[in-house]
Amino acid sequence: MPVPEIFPVELATRLKGPAEARPVLLDVRFPGEHAFVALPGSVLIPLSELEDRAEELEAFRGRPVVVYCHHGMRSLDGAEYLLSRGLDAVSLHGGIDLYSRLVDPRLPRY
Repeated sequence: MPVPEIFPVELATRLKGPAEARPVLLDVRFPGEHAFVALPGSVLIPLSELEDRAEELEAFRGRPVVVYCHHGMRSLDGAEYLLSRGLDAVSLHGGIDLYSRLVDPRLPRY
């Protein structure tokens, strides 16, 4: 079964909604990428660390989680892992790069 994805404009709409309905933003990129540019309020857990830090993911249980990376490839793997643990996860289609082009051009691109 394919990993569900959310498109940048839909995510932007959800992020403007009530705080209790906003998704958790999980960045699975490397720390240097996150330091360069990140979606506000996102949590950084690099893809390679997800299994080792699985306990931290439990804090997201019961909330929608949007997993993102640079172009949307690593986030597919990250969302698949969260789904396998029973979490409500989707991948950000096109990653932060497409988000910056379609939603917030002030975000630096790399």
